Amino acid sequence: MFDSYNKVQQAVLETTLGLIIEKELQATSMSLIAKKSGISTGSIYHYFASKEDIINELYKAIVTFNGHKVLEGVYTGEPLRTRLERAWRNLIHLSLEYPQGFQFIEQYSFSPYIRDEVKQAAYEGGWCHPLEELYTEAVRQKLMVDMEPKFMVQMHYGSMVYVVKSSLNHYLTINDEVIDRLIASCWNSVRL
Repeated sequence: MFDSYNKVQQAVLETTLGLIIEKELQATSMSLIAKKSGISTGSIYHYFASKEDIINELYKAIVTFNGHKVLEGVYTGEPLRTRLERAWRNLIHLSLEYPQGFQFIEQYSFSPYIRDEVKQAAYEGGWCHPLEELYTEAVRQKLMVDMEPKFMVQMHYGSMVYVVKSSLNHYLTINDEVIDRLIASCWNSVRL
């Protein structure tokens, strides 16, 4: 998830992610990050000016990683429905495979800790905006109801989120058949 960073940055980001999921943001201090990562506080400050900078970089890194994973195989010549379903399937599998990244994004997407410009860049550079464009095309082709694509993306994402959370909390068991039915239900909720 943090392959594009050097070893110090990777260690700081991975450690911070684990600590935030385990202890919450307020309980995650720079000294604790240094202790758990094995990176000196001075080295951390060489790459990150503050804990807030680490959190924002963590957010960008996870959103970028998620964007690449969710959009794998989406830009093909296949029918639009096939490509949208693939994106949602990719998202569910990604969320289950990288639960800490999923939990972090869910918890901090609307947090004041994440700067507005970082949120906007993440929206456009992650998977949300590209999916919005696919929904726009589906509306244009009269495959879906005439509704604001941003709303449809968020509505469907919300459905996926609760199923993934239920699975991660061992309330529901997800398999490919369940995923296919969930995605079909989302499509059917907005199709013409």
